[in-house]
Amino acid sequence: MSPRIHLPSGWVTFVFTDIEGSTRLAQLLGPGYRPVLREHRRLLRHTLAGTDGAELLTEGDSFFLAFADAAAALTACLTAQRALATHDWPTPEAAPRVRMGLHTGYAEPRDGEYASPEVHRAARVAAAAHGGQVLCSAATARRADPLPDGASLLDLGLHRLRGFDDRERLFQLLAPGLERQFPRPRTADAVAHNLPTQVTSFVGRELERAELSGLVERYRLVTVLGAGGAGKTRLAVELACGIVESYPDGVWFVDIAAVTDPGLVAFEIAAVLGLRPEPGRPMVDTLVEYAAARRMLVVLDTCDAQPAASAEVISRLLAGGRGVRVLATSRESFGVPGEVVWRIPPLSVDPRPAGAESDAVALLLDRTVAARGGRPPDPAEQADLRRVVRRLDGLPLAIELAAARLRVLSVGQLAERLDDMLGTLDAGRKVPDPPPVEAGWTGNQQDTVDLVAAAAGISPPTPATRAVQRSAIERHLTLQATVTWSYRTLGARSARLLRWLAVFAGPVDLPSVQWLLDDDPLDPLSVLVDKSMVLAEPHASGSTYRMLDPIRAYAARRLVEAGEEQTARDRHVAWSRHALQRARLGPDGRPVTLSLYALDPLAGELRAALRWCATGGSPRSGLWLAGGLDQWWRERGLAREGRLWLFRLYGRIAETGEVIPEAELAAAYHMHSLHAGADGEFAEELRYSQRAEAAARQAGDLGLLARVLAGRAAPLIDMGQFAEAERVCREVIEWAHEQDVVSDALLAIYNLAELLWRRGALDEAAELLGAARPVEAARPAERGRRSVDMLLGMVALARGDLVAAHEHLLVALRSRMSHGYLGRACDTVNAIAVRCALGGDPVTAARLFGAAQATRADLRATPGLYGQYWLDRQAELRRVLGDGAFDAAYGEGAELALEEAAALALGVEHPDLAVDSPRFGVAGTPAPRRPDQTADQTPATRPHPA
Repeated sequence: MSPRIHLPSGWVTFVFTDIEGSTRLAQLLGPGYRPVLREHRRLLRHTLAGTDGAELLTEGDSFFLAFADAAAALTACLTAQRALATHDWPTPEAAPRVRMGLHTGYAEPRDGEYASPEVHRAARVAAAAHGGQVLCSAATARRADPLPDGASLLDLGLHRLRGFDDRERLFQLLAPGLERQFPRPRTADAVAHNLPTQVTSFVGRELERAELSGLVERYRLVTVLGAGGAGKTRLAVELACGIVESYPDGVWFVDIAAVTDPGLVAFEIAAVLGLRPEPGRPMVDTLVEYAAARRMLVVLDTCDAQPAASAEVISRLLAGGRGVRVLATSRESFGVPGEVVWRIPPLSVDPRPAGAESDAVALLLDRTVAARGGRPPDPAEQADLRRVVRRLDGLPLAIELAAARLRVLSVGQLAERLDDMLGTLDAGRKVPDPPPVEAGWTGNQQDTVDLVAAAAGISPPTPATRAVQRSAIERHLTLQATVTWSYRTLGARSARLLRWLAVFAGPVDLPSVQWLLDDDPLDPLSVLVDKSMVLAEPHASGSTYRMLDPIRAYAARRLVEAGEEQTARDRHVAWSRHALQRARLGPDGRPVTLSLYALDPLAGELRAALRWCATGGSPRSGLWLAGGLDQWWRERGLAREGRLWLFRLYGRIAETGEVIPEAELAAAYHMHSLHAGADGEFAEELRYSQRAEAAARQAGDLGLLARVLAGRAAPLIDMGQFAEAERVCREVIEWAHEQDVVSDALLAIYNLAELLWRRGALDEAAELLGAARPVEAARPAERGRRSVDMLLGMVALARGDLVAAHEHLLVALRSRMSHGYLGRACDTVNAIAVRCALGGDPVTAARLFGAAQATRADLRATPGLYGQYWLDRQAELRRVLGDGAFDAAYGEGAELALEEAAALALGVEHPDLAVDSPRFGVAGTPAPRRPDQTADQTPATRPHPA
């Protein structure tokens, strides 16, 4: 740059440009690239540098300029893009596509250049643009007044520029002669959302999408109302995908249809947002606190599955934070203050202007092409296509099902069958008597046609009659007609399979369907897949099968009408019990080490089975299922959910009067006590521990009594009564030895070992644990936790034996991670952090502490007996590293997922490989403190090897 060029100061607008894909263009043009590059430079220099801009740098295909006026800079960029677009290039392929970015900030030139972060921000704005696009920052947009004639700025939302932590609002310059449509800016962050990816195209509804978008922009709660299958979910997701950038804290999709109980609605939303229950606090309070300071859109789908609970949570969310908006889909409104109800219309069945096909026909055409393997319908079938969509009232689900029929029928045949299929909605279901016939009436598209009346050729119900019939069933008559139309084409076996599949909460595999029916389901299942009533989803391990929610609801009603619900749902409960049992067995049918990962895919089905047990089935079976989920609930931070189900099962017992054996009650009360302790409800923990003991003594089962008694110390430990807890543990262990049931008293052994470790009785703890190792190894439900190795590792840490500590703790961590004991794995990661601190690696120790604490916070787990010990070790680390270094390492660890933290811990070098291994150290090395010693205390005796 020439030193004579005047560089503006103060508020300066910086402009960066370059050619998008310049390397590919150079390879394409070869020797012809240099003339194109020269012409590109000439045009830009004439339009950019030829204005009030100061050209600072031209290198290769890029320009860097500074303007004193933001409006002049935008005008120059507009002129440059128009010049490039209208220039006569050698070939269309040779036209360079130039991207431009502007940002305005305060800057002062020094020695002929700018040393300011504003320059880098301008460069990142340009890097976010596409060829032919002009982007500017919000600072430039504010100062660009007036804009060029005919020009405007389009708000593209907030984006995180590469190298910058904050978000920048970007604007696109719109003007005649400029392209308008571009992909989203190339920014560093992925947009925060969990919107489901759609596998089929979205057809039509331009007007509805624009109308709904305006409502969502103006109002905080918009409910999309309509019958099942009307396209509510698809439209809501499509709309949300287009406005993600407007919500810096994300757009979050929550499927309420998956919630089987009103009390779990807040839990479902919290799970999507990454929140976990907090001990002693309602989940909705945690949810409201999280959302209060955020600007986000929550898309709640199928709220009619839990309308009252959804309305309560929505009200709390909206009252708690001004930046929260809710877009809900439902079959009925919530009736809460501030709600705007928008009814989704059917797809238009009337042709568009200029002869274009209606949205309904366009959808049927699109799906028919897919159903027929890419072959479009014959042009002669166009009239019949219109007949079909009119008879289906433009309902998207009905059209989807109709398209599937076109694999085997012509459109004309389909239209003729619609007449027959709508003759009666449901041959096996009593339909309310219609109003008196008015001769000569025929249905037309100007009326809201009742399909029963239309099929019979009689008058539709009057408004008064409609009001009387407005129930959960009659409100969805059109969809019922559509599904019934498919249902009536089924044979007896296929219809029964459809009804029985309604008991499943989610996708199922072929063996599960076979087990449910106790019959080979392949033929009827194939029929259901062909008729699009069940979706087949192929996987490497085998296909799974699922029903759309409206079809499942329809099938569930049919199940009740057929008088099969009790049998089918009891069978599903039996299948759930069978699935739980299989999760504990190997291929040979013998018990294997319990892996909680095996229960993860079963959770939805087990919850559905529990709901039936708590509302219409056997509470005794429900207690059995809850027992199977005991460890899964606690290790996943869901102890509160477990308590919720147990309370409901107790209520069901009182309602039905079903006799529950004392042994089963004792097991349930014992589990309840453990869950209450994990949830921080210590008084409840003690109460149910006492109930469990009383029931176990009544049962007379020594093994069960040993397991229950072994848990007596847990509430005492939680309440800080350590001496009494130790006395109880010793009594239980002694009694268990006398009764030869010591294997059932493992929990007492673990608790006693922890208490001995706490007060420094390390020899006794090691001896106790050594004797317990073969007992633990013989119990498949226990050995995956590797509690003996964990505790021996803690004893070794207290003795200063890093080699033994390292080996025991890594064995425990590998097993716990391999078998899904995530809560316990956090304790092991903490212990390995202590091992790293003692081994001279304080940075890794701090990172592991941070990772473990972050996961524990996600699980909302109580700290337990080790809590103070971890805090003391972290305080020592902070003194060693200093506040800054400790906080930096701890923060890095907090960003790690548990799997990453475990990998870091497992990668810690074995102490024997270190030069200063303590195993080969000289005698007289000071021993570390016991867990209960303060900094100015010393051990009374020398440590002994583990």
